[in-house]
Amino acid sequence: MFPCQRCGMCCRNLQLSLLYHELDRGDGTCKYLNGNLCSRYDDRPLFCRIDDCYTLFFKDVMLIEQYYKLNLEMCKKLQRKENHKEDY
Repeated sequence: MFPCQRCGMCCRNLQLSLLYHELDRGDGTCKYLNGNLCSRYDDRPLFCRIDDCYTLFFKDVMLIEQYYKLNLEMCKKLQRKENHKEDY
């Protein structure tokens, strides 16, 4: 299972992918984000479920460890971006 840190940064940067356009409340943040958690977590869209996306779309392309590593790298990048904004 993907080791999510529940920081909410992926849900605060939807403008980075057209895939999430319908979830964007207009400022890049998911309309279902409540604090750092999804208000409809058990019923969230497929593309918000990292493990299910791996199984359906990426299992024949890369190992799950590679997939997790790529997702964690993006997570850390979004966290650094947010931390950097606070320095200003």
